[in-house]
Amino acid sequence: KKTHVLNPKNEKKRKEIEIQTSKRDKENIKIDTLSLERNFRELISRKISGTLVGLWFLVVEHLRLGSWDLIKGYTGCSDADIEPRIAMQLVNESAMCSNRVRKSNYIAHQGFELLNGLGFLVTDQQVHDLLNKHTVSQAESLQETLAAIRHNNGHYQGNLIAIDPHRIVSTTQRIMPQKKKQPEEPSRKVLQTFFALDTQTGQPIGCGIGSPGVNTTKATIELLNMVKTVNKNALILADKEHFTENLVRDIDQNSDFELLIPAISTERIRKIERSLTYQRQWAGYATAEMMFNFEKRKEKYRLICQREGETTKDYVYKSFLTLSNKPIIELLCDCYQERWSIEEFFNFDGAMGFDRASTFNLNVRYGKMSLALLAQAATYELRKKLPKPYNRWNSIHLAQALFTKIDGDIRVEDDTIIITCYNAPDELNLQNNYQNLPARLKSEGINPQIPWLYNFKLDFRFK
Repeated sequence: KKTHVLNPKNEKKRKEIEIQTSKRDKENIKIDTLSLERNFRELISRKISGTLVGLWFLVVEHLRLGSWDLIKGYTGCSDADIEPRIAMQLVNESAMCSNRVRKSNYIAHQGFELLNGLGFLVTDQQVHDLLNKHTVSQAESLQETLAAIRHNNGHYQGNLIAIDPHRIVSTTQRIMPQKKKQPEEPSRKVLQTFFALDTQTGQPIGCGIGSPGVNTTKATIELLNMVKTVNKNALILADKEHFTENLVRDIDQNSDFELLIPAISTERIRKIERSLTYQRQWAGYATAEMMFNFEKRKEKYRLICQREGETTKDYVYKSFLTLSNKPIIELLCDCYQERWSIEEFFNFDGAMGFDRASTFNLNVRYGKMSLALLAQAATYELRKKLPKPYNRWNSIHLAQALFTKIDGDIRVEDDTIIITCYNAPDELNLQNNYQNLPARLKSEGINPQIPWLYNFKLDFRFK
């Protein structure tokens, strides 16, 4: 039999070709990096007209939040690199409630690419490559730092934290079990996510994702570790899916959190509910409590029950397990009602990237959802400057009415990018908050130079 013999000369030539190719690729990357600013300055020197000038208001809020430093930390890159600008495009896509900006070439003619410090729209492949090479832990680190910044800025003010397992319908092609998002809906592929939110302000603290290796208990513990960075003693308002012995024991033994969680209506729970002696609170409402332990466990927890109805045949029971010493009425009638604020958040800001999932690649999903939290934080800062009722516009309405429907133009004067808005409604009070911006930012102790826009300043004109 003939055997293959490696030719030393061919092997040497192959290695030389690989080295030359590697050098050429590095040179191309360097050229692309160096050409970013040149392309940006060339485009910004021309006057651009369009309807996307409202998105430039978010540039100011990102500057105030320190979003650029968070993005650089996530990507591990510097001011001159392209990767943070790709991430910034993803942030601005989220603010527009759009998932396919990269397929909409007309947007590049209205200044959207300049908003990100680029002279072009990045491709789907560039976005995938960026997110895929950054890990889940890097995305979680971004969320933790953002939560700390938002806490310092007063975005979290209450002592009630709602957590919720939120299912997102997915279009993934993977073979996987299908589940129902709602009992009355057909089964579909869904991505299991977990969110934590301050109920008083309605602002998210962080989010996580469930997977075959991360069940509800593990994902919730990781999420609560993030919550600890902003509030160590909060009352956690949970969902029925969190009613697990391992989760309750971990919270009880390893944290200072209080907990209020609905009990799953098992046969054992139903027997307990019907055996208790209830104290009437008002017509049609009574409460009771006892100490409860999970099967084959000796740890005991407080179980509180409510009974609605005036006659035996009309009685409806519901039970909760709690790690709090607060009175029953305060827990059930005051605190737990606030848990529904997290559903309001999904309805209000879900379109920013929390209601869709095309892939189950965890690096990609964590990256996109974490960057969407940046967009949501900046939008919240902008909303606080709007008068009522405009500050209650949901994310879709805000994107359509403010970010993508205001006529204007973009031009540069010396070291300042001038955004002229022609039909911004006076009642939005934008002029009082965004005109004479460089001086306004200096008075706040913020450098008005925008690093991802190559240290240009930004100002607005209203006509």
